[in-house]
Amino acid sequence: MLYDPTEHRIRSFVTRAGRLSTGQARALEEFGPQFLIEYRKEMFDFHAPFGRQAPLVLEIGFGMGGTTAHIAQAMPDTDFVGVEVHTPGVGSLLKMIGEQDIKNLRVIQHDAVEVLNNMIADGSLAGVHIFFPDPWHKARHNKRRLIQPPFVKLLCQKLSPGGYIHCATDWEDYAVQMLEVLGAEPLLQNTAEGYAEKPSYRPLTKFENRGLKLGHGVWDLVFTKR
Repeated sequence: MLYDPTEHRIRSFVTRAGRLSTGQARALEEFGPQFLIEYRKEMFDFHAPFGRQAPLVLEIGFGMGGTTAHIAQAMPDTDFVGVEVHTPGVGSLLKMIGEQDIKNLRVIQHDAVEVLNNMIADGSLAGVHIFFPDPWHKARHNKRRLIQPPFVKLLCQKLSPGGYIHCATDWEDYAVQMLEVLGAEPLLQNTAEGYAEKPSYRPLTKFENRGLKLGHGVWDLVFTKR
């Protein structure tokens, strides 16, 4: 997470320039009004956009959205909200939602920390997915990593009892940090002895599969709220 001196707050992302494709721009215009949830500084009823009462899972930083769309389609009885700041990724996921008619997935384009603090009620989430967050691999930048004790405490506050946090990373030292931070939170319990087996709902990305073939590691961590 980053400290923003202009607003005196912690940020969960770094803004990067990204080229918006024609398809992504069209998806923002065509599907945005239906599937984008506007950020607001007030609690929001996340069941309303789906028209039903179902378990709600939040994904933080979904990138280009392929994994998010896959999981939502594989788990039709669960509703998903993906939070991402980068416009090309938002456009990419909206394109998939619209073209593949994914009914149980919505998108918020905003900082996840503010969304958690201002829009999501305590005890309302069935799960949180954080897949391959920015590793900030230089030692002097490690403090900018998302998985830090205050952020994990905030996630626990928003989880219902029995709710879970699922993180994945391909940076071993970040995996070690994740295990230490999640393991030190008294409200959480590890579902495994150390790192977890990859849950079946999380698909292998092309990048991840290529890395595994080259001998690179990927670490999944799944903790539940006591």
